[in-house]
Amino acid sequence: MPDFLLELRSEEIPARMQERARADLARLFADEIAKAGLAAAAIETFSTPRRLALIARDLPAETAAVREELKGPRSSAPPQALEGFLRKTGLARDQLEERDGVFFAVLDRPGRPAAAVLAEAVAAVVRGFPWPKSMRWGAASLSTESLRWVRPLQGIVALFGEDVVALEIDGIAAGAATVGHRFRHPGPITIGSAGDYADKLRMCHVIVDQDERRRLIADGARAAAAAAGLRLIEDEGLLIENAGLTEWPVPLLGRFDPAFLDVPREVIQLTMRTNQKYFACADGEGRLAPAFVCVANIDATDGGTAIVRGNEKVLAARLADAKFFWEQDLKVPLEAQAQKLDQIVFHEKLGTVADKVERVAKLARWLVEEGIVTSVGAGDLADHADIAARLCKADLVTGMVGEFPELQGVMGGYYAAAQGEDPRV
Repeated sequence: MPDFLLELRSEEIPARMQERARADLARLFADEIAKAGLAAAAIETFSTPRRLALIARDLPAETAAVREELKGPRSSAPPQALEGFLRKTGLARDQLEERDGVFFAVLDRPGRPAAAVLAEAVAAVVRGFPWPKSMRWGAASLSTESLRWVRPLQGIVALFGEDVVALEIDGIAAGAATVGHRFRHPGPITIGSAGDYADKLRMCHVIVDQDERRRLIADGARAAAAAAGLRLIEDEGLLIENAGLTEWPVPLLGRFDPAFLDVPREVIQLTMRTNQKYFACADGEGRLAPAFVCVANIDATDGGTAIVRGNEKVLAARLADAKFFWEQDLKVPLEAQAQKLDQIVFHEKLGTVADKVERVAKLARWLVEEGIVTSVGAGDLADHADIAARLCKADLVTGMVGEFPELQGVMGGYYAAAQGEDPRV
């Protein structure tokens, strides 16, 4: 039995949306063909930044013929009831069967070509696809009835076996042609069937399987770090994101000025991860190393030298900003920062963040003095708890937390240590 290939090619799909999109595509497609009595032996889905694809394995050439029996009104029912039943079934009175005083309609529905079912299913899936965010584009976007997609839809491949499934969505006719890598092979590629889809794209510098791209990135990044005598700091979320940003991933090692290591480790890792999508590296003792691994989307002719140089330049600017915030924040004691909390409303009925801090400090001291919270050999625990509570929100008004909100609390610990607070605080 033949396989069905569907590729929906568009402008760049955000990496964070791709995993859910694959699941939604498989679910919606299976539901739509099931309505017509079709079922695939297996459904596989793939995504790259520019395409969302599905392969349905071993579909029958046509749906099975179905005999359906509908129970109608009793033979003694008013004529209006019988007329309504006849309209519903499309049959004449003499085509009904009467059993024990009840009319029955027996409907024989012949099988339908699978290609026709697939065309209807694809149209329904595309028009009802639940993207978290979608858009309209072009002249048709003036109408609210125009197609919505995550980014402008550019092409559709729909092949049942080796035959194109005749369908058109919003002026885009399905065919057998797609395109390869944006830079290495932007021209058209003719796909023969689902069987050669991945291989033909690979020849044109596109790895369509997201799991394979993840493995390539993970192995390549580890190898690049190891070649420099370093260890890659594993990050599964970053791995998935980079796989969703590239069609031909090539991990490359870059470096930055060791002077930036004076900035807390979390700041460096966060700015590399969030802003640049870089993997961090550590030395043999687990300390953060002045190196990173970026993932290019092209196998450059110079071995990636220019790409690495550009990424190093961008990262240096990012780290310079972080270093500036770090140094400026250190000039202001946390106690002084905490005084600014009375300018931030916590809740209109509960006062400012400063009011909240005062309540937390009183509770912290009470918990210690009442013996609810204890610490062996720490007679001044109540004072430490009180100080910690009064400083715990102070970093909210620092420049660093303003730039990286994810580091609130973490930065407070670094600033407290830098200004000589007791380690227990």
